[in-house]
Amino acid sequence: IIQLQETLLSKILQDRHLKVYNVFEGTNLIKERLQSKKVLLILDDVGESNEVENLLGECNWFASGSRVIITTRNKQVLATLGRDHRIYKVKKLSHCEAHELFNQYAFQTSKYGEDYSELAKQIIHYANGLPLALKIIGSDLCGKNIHEWKSALEKYENIPHENIQEILKISYDGLEKTEKDIFLDIACFFKGYNKDDVVNILGSCDLYPDYGIGKLIDKCLISLEHDYVPPVDSLSMHDLVQQMGRD
Repeated sequence: IIQLQETLLSKILQDRHLKVYNVFEGTNLIKERLQSKKVLLILDDVGESNEVENLLGECNWFASGSRVIITTRNKQVLATLGRDHRIYKVKKLSHCEAHELFNQYAFQTSKYGEDYSELAKQIIHYANGLPLALKIIGSDLCGKNIHEWKSALEKYENIPHENIQEILKISYDGLEKTEKDIFLDIACFFKGYNKDDVVNILGSCDLYPDYGIGKLIDKCLISLEHDYVPPVDSLSMHDLVQQMGRD
């Protein structure tokens, strides 16, 4: 936190020699030195709400017209920011966007031979709109022949790509014990099930599922899909996140 406070102050004030010796001092310096400035500030991959508080206080220190953009794996981080903010959930890539991104890494061009076309479609379907998977798999297959592509696809469907797994697993590692148990139960058994039915089952195991499922939704590890006939909420999960959990 101290290093981030120093970076924030020195970049905006253009003072390379500025030093912060403790978090409390850094917070006060930010408030005193930046409260009259109009800033564009981007905080990437924020894990805890106290990280925001130590850099922004109550988010009302900067001059009118300032903009703060925060990316996070945990929606709850944004719940403490007050009313003057908007939350945008990053959506999966559309089919066309996924094609474009994959081609950029796998072929470094938008054109490729017909023999690769069907395999490319299968890999894009496997990635299911996840940019991370499209980039990593595309880079791995760049320059490989058609037989290596076929072999790789068969492997990915049975053995998850290690680099993709490690990044997806970061969110899992940040869960508490009961939340991990709930996540694994959904990944292995209850994807697509009625949420109320799953809550009843997991509640009998003392896993406190109402709270735990809410935490998993906040961390984008699972989502709810509403079915209108009959009106129920079913538990959903990205295929690659489910594959990570099962592994």
